Amino acid sequence: MELDVNTFRHRSWAEPWKVKMVEHVKMTTYEERKKAIVDAGYNTFLLRSRDVYIDLLTDSGTSAMSDRQWAGMMMGDEAYAGSENFYHLEEAVQKYYGYKYVVPTHQGRGAENIISKVLIKPGDIVPGNMYFTTTRLHQELAGGEFHDIVIDEAHDPESEHPFKGNIDLNKLEALVKKYGAEKIPYVSMATTVNMAGGQPISMANLRELRAYTQKHGILIIHDMTRVAENAWFIKVREDGYQDKSVAEIVKEICSLTDGATMSAKKDALVNIGGFLAMNDHGIYEEACNLVVVYEGLHTYGGLAGRDMEAMAIGIGESVQDDHIRARIGQVEYLGNRLLAHEIPIVKPIGSHGIFLNAKKFLPSVPQINFPAQALAAAIYLDSGIRSMERGIVSAGRDKATGDHYYPKLELVRLTIPRRVYTQAHMDVVVESILEVYDQRNRIKGFKMVYEPKYLRFFQARFESLG
Repeated sequence: MELDVNTFRHRSWAEPWKVKMVEHVKMTTYEERKKAIVDAGYNTFLLRSRDVYIDLLTDSGTSAMSDRQWAGMMMGDEAYAGSENFYHLEEAVQKYYGYKYVVPTHQGRGAENIISKVLIKPGDIVPGNMYFTTTRLHQELAGGEFHDIVIDEAHDPESEHPFKGNIDLNKLEALVKKYGAEKIPYVSMATTVNMAGGQPISMANLRELRAYTQKHGILIIHDMTRVAENAWFIKVREDGYQDKSVAEIVKEICSLTDGATMSAKKDALVNIGGFLAMNDHGIYEEACNLVVVYEGLHTYGGLAGRDMEAMAIGIGESVQDDHIRARIGQVEYLGNRLLAHEIPIVKPIGSHGIFLNAKKFLPSVPQINFPAQALAAAIYLDSGIRSMERGIVSAGRDKATGDHYYPKLELVRLTIPRRVYTQAHMDVVVESILEVYDQRNRIKGFKMVYEPKYLRFFQARFESLG
């Protein structure tokens, strides 16, 4: 008998992998969690991992590597110069992303540091589709000034715009008219936009940006940390791409840019590593000079050979349609369950996590009292689930005034590691969020009692006002 395949269109899907090894986690009591979060100054970054049940702090370096990646690590060529694994990495970047030259770095911020030093002069203007913490800091340390040119919808958590990572070309044009194109070394273009909730940029918008920057002699430097996830949204949301593979869309995105920084700890499924890629040989030569100063020789960039091998293999795995479908599918599962209970989250659901709208979740806590930080601490206290703040603490301070930046978005990020947790873990997360939401009127804000000089969200400490 011949089966009608259409009868299977509504069947459930499952992850395109099976578990081969497990890591045991600790189940804590309320009293243990209370002590842990107080000792950590109510900063989830300062919790010890042994005290965390489900860790949704970040998707950076927290993925589960495949058996092929682990096998590749056993083929590590640990030569100081000319490691064979570097050439495997170079081949993977050229094959899947299309960039000509590759400079490995220990992680993404190493690449950000180098490209900022190569391209930015004091007084330069660097436009981008919303800031990211480390990226903006490196640009500022190099003497540049970041300007946000993302579309307005990106700052509205209720907006259902399918490509909230898009660049507003009118905002870019205003900067060119005010400062001159010669003061803009490049546009910093991210796929996807983390601080907006993992929101993608469309291919149409990127093509318009490319035409504009070529007209004015401005480069596009691509933060490609989650480029494969962005490609998936183009595939399912943008006309003309439904029949293209994620790998094809990724290659097309990269072809519209001049260079890229990559934290391979996200898309590329490794626990450490990154690279700087570009097409211009002059920029490549200067990057090779600087990588020796800050990272290591240009054929290892602060990484062991085995790490480069795992990265090369992970790049190939990251652009497979089945992988990305399951990865984003798990994020959507969590988000849709929360939406069904009317929990306020950033819409539409993004690529790498669910972002709770802390302003709406805790309307009685003013932004100056760090509502997202308080909400993240409350979630941990309830269940041992670790999330992180993406709001006023992450935004930092205005160097000119010394006051806090007050971003429109005050968010708590529930970041899903790749190939790590099951749907049952997501159900536990939902139950905890619902419990905290029911008790939300008991949550008070914080005051900051210790503030580091740079990237304060990593190490700041707080006291509860309740």
